[in-house]
Amino acid sequence: MMDFAIFWDWLSFAVRWLHVVTGIAWIGSSFYFVALDLGLRQRPGMPAGAFGEEWQVHGGGFYHVQKYLVAPAEMPEHLTWFKWESYATWLSGFAMLCVVYYAGADLFLIDPNVLAMSVPTGILLSLATIGVGWVVYDLLCRSPLGNSDTGLMLVLYGVLVFMAWGLTHLFTGRAAFLHLGAITATIM
Repeated sequence: MMDFAIFWDWLSFAVRWLHVVTGIAWIGSSFYFVALDLGLRQRPGMPAGAFGEEWQVHGGGFYHVQKYLVAPAEMPEHLTWFKWESYATWLSGFAMLCVVYYAGADLFLIDPNVLAMSVPTGILLSLATIGVGWVVYDLLCRSPLGNSDTGLMLVLYGVLVFMAWGLTHLFTGRAAFLHLGAITATIM
Protein backbone atom coordinates (compact mmCIF):
# COMPACT_ATOMS: atom_id res chain seq x y z
CA MET A 1 0.00 0.00 0.00
CA MET A 2 1.30 3.43 -0.94
CA ASP A 3 2.33 5.68 1.91
CA PHE A 4 -0.21 8.51 2.33
CA ALA A 5 2.54 11.15 2.52
CA ILE A 6 3.87 10.07 -0.88
CA PHE A 7 0.35 10.19 -2.33
CA TRP A 8 -0.15 13.68 -0.89
CA ASP A 9 3.16 14.88 -2.35
CA TRP A 10 2.16 13.62 -5.79
CA LEU A 11 -1.29 15.20 -5.45
CA SER A 12 0.31 18.50 -4.47
CA PHE A 13 2.71 18.24 -7.42
CA ALA A 14 -0.13 17.46 -9.85
CA VAL A 15 -2.36 20.28 -8.60
CA ARG A 16 0.49 22.81 -8.79
CA TRP A 17 1.29 21.82 -12.38
CA LEU A 18 -2.38 21.82 -13.33
CA HIS A 19 -2.55 25.39 -12.02
CA VAL A 20 0.54 26.39 -14.01
CA VAL A 21 -0.78 24.86 -17.25
CA THR A 22 -4.27 26.34 -16.90
CA GLY A 23 -2.73 29.70 -16.02
CA ILE A 24 -0.64 29.58 -19.18
CA ALA A 25 -3.77 28.77 -21.21
CA TRP A 26 -5.65 31.69 -19.62
CA ILE A 27 -2.81 34.15 -20.20
CA GLY A 28 -2.33 32.87 -23.74
CA SER A 29 -5.98 33.35 -24.67
CA SER A 30 -5.92 36.80 -23.07
CA PHE A 31 -2.87 37.77 -25.15
CA TYR A 32 -4.61 36.43 -28.25
CA PHE A 33 -7.61 38.70 -27.69
CA VAL A 34 -5.41 41.72 -26.96
CA ALA A 35 -3.62 41.11 -30.28
CA LEU A 36 -6.96 40.53 -32.01
CA ASP A 37 -8.43 43.79 -30.68
CA LEU A 38 -5.33 45.73 -31.71
CA GLY A 39 -5.58 44.33 -35.24
CA LEU A 40 -9.26 45.10 -35.83
CA ARG A 41 -10.01 47.27 -38.85
CA GLN A 42 -13.25 48.79 -40.06
CA ARG A 43 -14.20 48.59 -43.70
CA PRO A 44 -17.18 49.73 -45.76
CA GLY A 45 -20.00 47.22 -46.01
CA MET A 46 -19.46 45.56 -42.63
CA PRO A 47 -22.54 43.95 -41.08
CA ALA A 48 -24.68 46.17 -38.83
CA GLY A 49 -23.26 46.33 -35.32
CA ALA A 50 -19.82 45.06 -36.31
CA PHE A 51 -17.05 47.08 -34.67
CA GLY A 52 -14.20 45.74 -36.76
CA GLU A 53 -12.75 42.71 -38.43
CA GLU A 54 -9.44 41.00 -38.93
CA TRP A 55 -8.08 38.32 -41.22
CA GLN A 56 -5.57 35.91 -39.69
CA VAL A 57 -3.54 32.97 -40.88
CA HIS A 58 -2.41 30.07 -38.72
CA GLY A 59 -1.23 26.61 -39.65
CA GLY A 60 -2.08 27.15 -43.30
CA GLY A 61 -5.70 28.10 -42.57
CA PHE A 62 -7.28 31.52 -42.97
CA TYR A 63 -9.57 32.97 -40.33
CA HIS A 64 -11.97 35.88 -40.70
CA VAL A 65 -13.00 37.37 -37.35
CA GLN A 66 -15.57 40.12 -36.79
CA LYS A 67 -16.10 41.83 -33.43
CA TYR A 68 -19.50 43.01 -32.21
CA LEU A 69 -19.72 45.30 -29.17
CA VAL A 70 -23.18 43.92 -28.39
CA ALA A 71 -24.66 40.59 -29.39
CA PRO A 72 -25.86 40.52 -33.00
CA ALA A 73 -29.59 40.22 -33.67
CA GLU A 74 -29.17 36.55 -34.55
CA MET A 75 -26.77 34.43 -32.52
CA PRO A 76 -24.99 31.53 -34.23
CA GLU A 77 -25.99 28.00 -33.31
CA HIS A 78 -22.42 27.17 -32.27
CA LEU A 79 -20.70 29.72 -30.02
CA THR A 80 -17.24 29.23 -28.52
CA TRP A 81 -16.82 30.74 -25.07
CA PHE A 82 -13.36 31.72 -23.88
CA LYS A 83 -14.13 31.41 -20.20
CA TRP A 84 -13.02 27.91 -19.34
CA GLU A 85 -9.33 28.86 -19.14
CA SER A 86 -10.01 31.35 -16.34
CA TYR A 87 -12.44 29.00 -14.58
CA ALA A 88 -9.95 26.13 -14.73
CA THR A 89 -7.18 28.39 -13.43
CA TRP A 90 -9.30 29.59 -10.52
CA LEU A 91 -10.52 26.09 -9.66
CA SER A 92 -7.02 24.58 -9.84
CA GLY A 93 -5.72 27.48 -7.72
CA PHE A 94 -8.42 26.84 -5.13
CA ALA A 95 -7.58 23.12 -5.23
CA MET A 96 -3.94 24.03 -4.60
CA LEU A 97 -5.01 26.28 -1.72
CA CYS A 98 -6.89 23.32 -0.21
CA VAL A 99 -4.22 20.66 -0.83
CA VAL A 100 -1.20 22.74 0.17
CA TYR A 101 -2.33 25.58 2.43
CA TYR A 102 -5.38 24.15 4.20
CA ALA A 103 -4.13 20.57 4.59
CA GLY A 104 -0.73 21.91 5.70
CA ALA A 105 -2.07 24.96 7.52
CA ASP A 106 0.32 24.58 10.48
CA LEU A 107 3.27 24.87 8.11
CA PHE A 108 2.10 27.04 5.21
CA LEU A 109 -0.84 29.15 6.42
CA ILE A 110 -0.43 29.92 10.10
CA ASP A 111 2.55 31.54 11.79
CA PRO A 112 2.07 31.85 15.57
CA ASN A 113 4.66 34.66 15.55
CA VAL A 114 2.34 36.65 13.28
CA LEU A 115 -1.03 35.69 14.78
CA ALA A 116 -1.81 32.71 16.98
CA MET A 117 -4.91 30.92 15.71
CA SER A 118 -6.30 27.44 15.28
CA VAL A 119 -6.29 25.68 11.91
CA PRO A 120 -10.09 26.00 11.44
CA THR A 121 -9.87 29.72 12.25
CA GLY A 122 -7.04 30.17 9.76
CA ILE A 123 -8.99 28.40 7.02
CA LEU A 124 -12.13 30.44 7.76
CA LEU A 125 -10.09 33.67 7.68
CA SER A 126 -8.57 32.57 4.40
CA LEU A 127 -11.96 31.94 2.81
CA ALA A 128 -13.37 35.14 4.31
CA THR A 129 -10.57 37.31 2.90
CA ILE A 130 -11.18 35.95 -0.60
CA GLY A 131 -14.94 36.48 -0.26
CA VAL A 132 -14.59 39.95 1.24
CA GLY A 133 -12.15 40.93 -1.51
CA TRP A 134 -14.69 40.00 -4.17
CA VAL A 135 -17.57 41.77 -2.36
CA VAL A 136 -15.54 44.99 -1.98
CA TYR A 137 -14.58 44.86 -5.66
CA ASP A 138 -18.17 44.23 -6.75
CA LEU A 139 -19.55 47.06 -4.59
CA LEU A 140 -16.92 49.49 -5.91
CA CYS A 141 -17.75 48.54 -9.51
CA ARG A 142 -21.48 49.05 -8.90
CA SER A 143 -20.94 52.39 -7.14
CA PRO A 144 -20.69 55.71 -9.02
CA LEU A 145 -16.92 55.20 -8.87
CA GLY A 146 -17.41 52.33 -11.33
CA ASN A 147 -18.07 54.92 -14.05
CA SER A 148 -14.53 56.28 -13.77
CA ASP A 149 -11.91 53.81 -14.97
CA THR A 150 -9.05 55.87 -13.54
CA GLY A 151 -10.77 56.51 -10.22
CA LEU A 152 -11.76 52.86 -9.85
CA MET A 153 -8.24 51.73 -10.70
CA LEU A 154 -6.69 54.05 -8.10
CA VAL A 155 -9.11 53.01 -5.36
CA LEU A 156 -8.67 49.31 -6.18
CA TYR A 157 -4.91 49.75 -6.06
CA GLY A 158 -5.29 51.26 -2.59
CA VAL A 159 -7.56 48.40 -1.54
CA LEU A 160 -5.03 45.82 -2.76
CA VAL A 161 -2.17 47.57 -0.95
CA PHE A 162 -4.24 47.67 2.24
CA MET A 163 -5.17 43.99 1.83
CA ALA A 164 -1.52 43.06 1.26
CA TRP A 165 -0.61 44.85 4.48
CA GLY A 166 -3.53 43.27 6.36
CA LEU A 167 -2.84 39.76 5.09
CA THR A 168 0.76 39.94 6.31
CA HIS A 169 -0.70 40.45 9.80
CA LEU A 170 -2.86 37.32 9.52
CA PHE A 171 -0.85 34.65 7.71
CA THR A 172 2.68 33.55 6.90
CA GLY A 173 4.37 35.83 4.37
CA ARG A 174 4.05 33.22 1.64
CA ALA A 175 0.35 32.64 2.37
CA ALA A 176 -0.35 36.37 2.61
CA PHE A 177 0.82 37.09 -0.92
CA LEU A 178 -0.71 33.89 -2.27
CA HIS A 179 -4.03 35.12 -0.87
CA LEU A 180 -3.51 38.49 -2.53
CA GLY A 181 -3.13 36.57 -5.80
CA ALA A 182 -6.25 34.53 -5.03
CA ILE A 183 -8.24 37.70 -4.37
CA THR A 184 -6.97 39.27 -7.58
CA ALA A 185 -7.82 36.13 -9.57
CA THR A 186 -11.27 35.97 -8.01
CA ILE A 187 -12.16 39.52 -9.01
CA MET A 188 -10.97 38.89 -12.56
